[in-house]
Amino acid sequence: MFRKALLLGGLLMLLTSCQTTMNKKITSPEVAPTLPSLSETHDGDTHIIKLQNGLTVLIKQDDRFPLVNARLYVHAGSAYETPQLAGISHLLEHMVFKGTKKRGLGQSARDIESVGGSMNAATSFDYTVFYVEVPDSSWKLGLDVITDMAFNPTIDPDELKSEKKVVLEELERGEDTPGNKLFKTLQGMIWKGTSYEWPIIGSRETVSSFTHKDIKQYIKDFYQPQSMLLAVVGKVDPDQVLAEAQRLLGHLSNTKTVTPPETITIPATGHGPQVVKLPGKWNKVYLGAAFPIPHGTSAEMAGLELLSQLMGGDDSSRLYRKFKYEKQLVDDISVSPLALERGGMLYVNATLDADKVDQFWAEFMAELSSFDATSFSDREIERARLNLEDSMFLAKETLSGLASKTGYFQFFENGEQAEKNYLFALSQVTREEMKTLYAKYIRPEQLATAVLVPESSELSPEKMVSVTQSLWSTQDNIQKTQIHKMDTAEQVVELPGGNKLVLLPDATLPYTAMSIYWTGGDGELSPDQQGLAALTAKSLTRGTMNMSATEIQDFLSDHAASIGSSAGRNVFALETKYPVRFTDKILPLIREVLTAPAFDAKEIERAKQDQIAGIKRREDRPLGLAFRQLFPFLFKTGPYALLHQGTPEEVEQLSQSDIMRFWGRQSMHPFTIAVCGQFDSEMIKAFSSDISQTLTAPGNGYEFTTPEWNTERERTLHLPDRNQSHILMVFPTPGQSDRDTSARLELLKAALSGQSGLLFRDLRDKQGLAYTVTAMLWQSKNTGFMALYIGTGPDKVEASLQGFNKVLADLTAKPLPEEELARARNILVGDYYQEHQSLLSRSRQAASLLTRGFDRDYEHDIIERAKTVTPKEIQELVRDYLDPNKAYMMKVTP
Repeated sequence: MFRKALLLGGLLMLLTSCQTTMNKKITSPEVAPTLPSLSETHDGDTHIIKLQNGLTVLIKQDDRFPLVNARLYVHAGSAYETPQLAGISHLLEHMVFKGTKKRGLGQSARDIESVGGSMNAATSFDYTVFYVEVPDSSWKLGLDVITDMAFNPTIDPDELKSEKKVVLEELERGEDTPGNKLFKTLQGMIWKGTSYEWPIIGSRETVSSFTHKDIKQYIKDFYQPQSMLLAVVGKVDPDQVLAEAQRLLGHLSNTKTVTPPETITIPATGHGPQVVKLPGKWNKVYLGAAFPIPHGTSAEMAGLELLSQLMGGDDSSRLYRKFKYEKQLVDDISVSPLALERGGMLYVNATLDADKVDQFWAEFMAELSSFDATSFSDREIERARLNLEDSMFLAKETLSGLASKTGYFQFFENGEQAEKNYLFALSQVTREEMKTLYAKYIRPEQLATAVLVPESSELSPEKMVSVTQSLWSTQDNIQKTQIHKMDTAEQVVELPGGNKLVLLPDATLPYTAMSIYWTGGDGELSPDQQGLAALTAKSLTRGTMNMSATEIQDFLSDHAASIGSSAGRNVFALETKYPVRFTDKILPLIREVLTAPAFDAKEIERAKQDQIAGIKRREDRPLGLAFRQLFPFLFKTGPYALLHQGTPEEVEQLSQSDIMRFWGRQSMHPFTIAVCGQFDSEMIKAFSSDISQTLTAPGNGYEFTTPEWNTERERTLHLPDRNQSHILMVFPTPGQSDRDTSARLELLKAALSGQSGLLFRDLRDKQGLAYTVTAMLWQSKNTGFMALYIGTGPDKVEASLQGFNKVLADLTAKPLPEEELARARNILVGDYYQEHQSLLSRSRQAASLLTRGFDRDYEHDIIERAKTVTPKEIQELVRDYLDPNKAYMMKVTP
């Protein structure tokens, strides 16, 4: 189902679908069909039109942003492959970017990025999707590009040979990630003997074997109009979109019937419990346990999703509360259902220390074997329902989310009515139903478990199986939105103590996002206090003088709200998001968190263990290790020279008094509150004024220092038992205060990065050196750096460095063509709007800028300045700042 699939999206990079049956139909391009008129309907209506060839067109108007999001869904993914063709769907997704009959190598991405848009594609088990987001003035280009890519790829044999190397690099990259490795193992156990058994990306052997002919035949077999949906959402005229869809796609014909594979039958008796041990160079233990469940359109899914949410859906769930909070046996634990077209799995994921595995497993099995799904309180059930409904509703916050949600329900569940049906089914789930579902699917003989452990671990899979069998019996266990006064114009309100309040009204959704930013963060620390700001941020929301940590978690979950705090190099922040109808409940809690935090010793200890676990998890990932060590490698002084999270040993030594002293200093700094969404402006102003008078102390200024750079210019870190090398070539640059240089740097970064960027075109498209290559720009107020990044095979490190040097040499030798700069300028504009759609992103932007001493129009000003940058200025910029002989080199190698 769409709901919980999104929760697993970051791990699996896939969505779900349902069964569609094709009927063969041939259409004649000479017949000019009569198209219905859509202009008489109301703005915001969803229009569903089926072309004569069976292709479905969905059009939904949304004028919030000057953008259009278009998606072309094809009902074909890895589940439609044979074992010999495993991974061909994903490889085709790559190859469509390598040129079409109409556009040459990289030209599709170049066309889209040149107008300030973005594009991508994704392959799932059950489908492939191509999508673009472009300015509303370029919607025709967006449709033309994705349809051209889907139907007219050239599949050049030489490019195929190059791209197969890139996909193999991507495969290697996945092997370096604990989550991917876990899921790959579990899918082979849960779905053995089906086309869900192999990874979407395929295997080294199959990917290496594919030919031009194989891919062309796959397109011919599965890219049939009747198994496709074109969804267009944004600022459009529906009649114009329909006419363009007919022009682009109406002439296409179906050549054969595409029949989805049969639904997977869950056996009455499984082969479990099964446990697979995967030793490696890990700091932590990563455990995944899974049970087979029905496919996504099963009538049982609403009950299974509610059960999963109650068991492990968030911080207030049963398993999280027991094993993370009370017993402190895990760093994290969650339960999520993944439901696909043919079948699914209920997936339990836990991260913990190696010395706690035996105890955790015994207690976890005891918990599951005696679990009573009828024991949930009314409060827990209503909270879980609210949060499942809330996750669906918030999908409409961005055009991308709205297009994905609307397209999903149309393509995979026959329309938006499916959402209403789901919500109704969710409202009707009873305790007895959940008890029946638990007994039916959560059974030891169906259990498949994979465990990633450090090489030194003596964990015994046989013992885990024995414990499971001995502890687990195999017998059957059978408001309406409150109306608030709304301002219609943005305001900046001066508050006592030199603080500011920014009001950003947006009536689209009945939600409020609030960001509070202070100067400070790591800038308040001495070198022996590394990690203290981060630890304080973790501890701040874990209880007040009147509410315990668990009571706050329950309160937030009861109100579909979130609160989080974070620390940066020069700032400290607290953010919240909540339904506007709960304003009178949430604001008092925020005030209490800020003015009366408990900093309870037990909660601090839990926060410390979380931070230490986070350090170890980050160092298990090559890029995580690189970026953790990057700032202390680059800088000698100031907050930039610190390890932001500290070291495990240093964090252990931090005390309650350290945190209280830090918060005493930090909370007295001037701050900015920014609020975006629906809100009662008078309530917000009263709250902000009260906080200002309570917290801020006179004379607490903050100085953004200019740090000294280190003299060491090269560092190599090793992460054994990994497949790829990761390289960062870093160049010092001015900070954001130098607006002219910042505008040129932003423009240069846009020219270098992206799928049609200079780096991608040279190092990836031409040389096939890596799956990922890009440019990054980081800037604080008084300093910054630009970095070139590539993840590549260990045997390609030198070639990659030579590739970087060649691109920079070319930029120095001759000015960039004006068309390259035009593309980069449009990317800056497009990225700005795409990145600032959510309410919280807009409140965060305003609070962050004003707190750091910039005006709210800073990013607009940078974009405007970038419009006047000349090729010669970019050439001079590269000469002045991107000299390879002066670069800092960070490498992470196996």
